[in-house]
Amino acid sequence: MNEPTPYDRTTGNETTAVHVHTPTPLTPTHTAPLVPVQPGTVPAVASVVLPDGRVVTGYAVTPAQPEPVVAKPVVSRAAVNVALGGIGFLAVCGGLLLLTTFITALTALITQLITLAAVVFGGWIAVQIFSSNRHGTGTTVNIRKAVIKRNKFYG
Repeated sequence: MNEPTPYDRTTGNETTAVHVHTPTPLTPTHTAPLVPVQPGTVPAVASVVLPDGRVVTGYAVTPAQPEPVVAKPVVSRAAVNVALGGIGFLAVCGGLLLLTTFITALTALITQLITLAAVVFGGWIAVQIFSSNRHGTGTTVNIRKAVIKRNKFYG
């Protein structure tokens, strides 16, 4: 069965029951004696008079000083990074162009050296072949028509 809700006669509103929970403090297993410590200096007490005439007294709190603002550079870091990247890319492209030019020149040089070696070696062989008859140091062999009849050589 539903219980009726209490009614507040001063305001005319219905009220609800409030449950208050009181926490139980934890007791430490061992307690160290508390030693009062005096501050090195006594802070200054400040009083402020509010517009309605009340006086508020308390300790003055020094406001936290913000960190100084670092001056912004004239050129943004992103622009500097883009410019440096462009310079690096240009250097790489130029280096690759020089590298391909160097490889092409080296290939042409090797081709010319091979051709020169073939011409010199071929010329040396030609001189060896054609000069052997002129010096008389070689053996001259005259070949004639030989006839072999019935296993007998007629030369």
